[in-house]
Amino acid sequence: MALSGIEIFKLLPKTNCKKCGFPTCLAFAMALAQGKTEIGKCPDISEEAKSKLSEASAPPIRTFSLGKGEKAVKVGGETVMFRHDKKFFNPTVLGVNIKDDLNDEELVKRAKEVVDSEIERVGQKLRVEAISIEYASNNPERFESAVKAVAESAPDAILILNCGDPSVLERAVKLVADRRPLLYSATDANAEALANIAKANNVPLAVSAEGPEALSALTEKIKALGVEDLVLDPRPKNAGEMIQHNTIIRRAALKKGFKPLGYPIINLVTREDSLLEANIAAISIAKYASIVVLSSIEKWKNLALFTLRQNIYTDPQVPMQVEQKIYKIGEPTPESPLLITTNFSLTYFIVAGEVENSKVPSWLAVMDCEGLSVLTAWAAGKFVASKIANFIKESGVENQIKHRELIIPGQVAILSGALEDKLEGWKVIVGPREANGIPTFLRNRAA
Repeated sequence: MALSGIEIFKLLPKTNCKKCGFPTCLAFAMALAQGKTEIGKCPDISEEAKSKLSEASAPPIRTFSLGKGEKAVKVGGETVMFRHDKKFFNPTVLGVNIKDDLNDEELVKRAKEVVDSEIERVGQKLRVEAISIEYASNNPERFESAVKAVAESAPDAILILNCGDPSVLERAVKLVADRRPLLYSATDANAEALANIAKANNVPLAVSAEGPEALSALTEKIKALGVEDLVLDPRPKNAGEMIQHNTIIRRAALKKGFKPLGYPIINLVTREDSLLEANIAAISIAKYASIVVLSSIEKWKNLALFTLRQNIYTDPQVPMQVEQKIYKIGEPTPESPLLITTNFSLTYFIVAGEVENSKVPSWLAVMDCEGLSVLTAWAAGKFVASKIANFIKESGVENQIKHRELIIPGQVAILSGALEDKLEGWKVIVGPREANGIPTFLRNRAA
């Protein structure tokens, strides 16, 4: 059961040393109770208190990493059933299944699809993160060869070794153990053998059984063997059963504190019909899967699933923002026009895109308005003449341009007079009300 801030405070050293980054031990305790910091940030806490607090403050769904280095990802760690209650933390890992009975050329080609899957959307880089290598050849040497080929072709991909044969898996995992792959999957028949392999190589293990009840019995057995990092596969027969099983698992962990089901979920949604597969994958992402494995990753499918995942795993209470600074669109010169907008991600990318479409190299001043759109920021007093003037003066843009002209969004034309008063020597030009008018506006000015 989670401890309150006051209960945590009683276990802290109460020195108010500020080493944790908080002004007082009480402030640190309150942040810890809300999951906003970690107990390890307190350097003076006793080992006994640390042990108590670590257990009490641990998320109801275990959190751990897959992969290594900068491209490693966290799974688990969720604390709510619905994102509007707080937020979802660790985005679903998308993976593609590749069978080891393909020839080497095809294996490399499929692995390269994962490498090339990355796109940028609203300032975030999105990609397919994982490759599942399935033991379909019934040939141990071929499986090892496939694992090597995929690992070399996609050096940053998270690997899932999809093989239930302990003797084959034990040899293959040694080839890539340093990349912290996921072993898939332990069943009643091979649980002890796979648990020993996972423990010996310090890698996570997927546990597979039909339904939450069977899963909970199996996870308890495997945990008793010393494996902590587990992933649950409830083996749903269809999309409806997947929703049911995933929801039961999530609710049992969060609402009941039922530890045997307090682990991330994996769904293998592979289907021959690619459109059907995309639909089932979307349901899986929406309903609590931490890992979704597909049979193919066409670009249209990736875009749909990336967009859904990104929307679900953004904080509904915090607008998406870009960094406040002066952006270069094209190769602007000191004579190029200077436009200004707010740092709401959608606003920035729409405006920047239209400026690019104009083919007129420009400077784009993006002002921090806490992620609000132009009209909303103006109404909230965050995009007003005095603040815009201060931003322009402090940005250093005056050293980059020869002219003193600032183009403001047409929706806030009312600011032009007050802004000229605040920016002495500057001319304020009212631009289009809508972003789609920017290309014509800039081209006409450049003519």
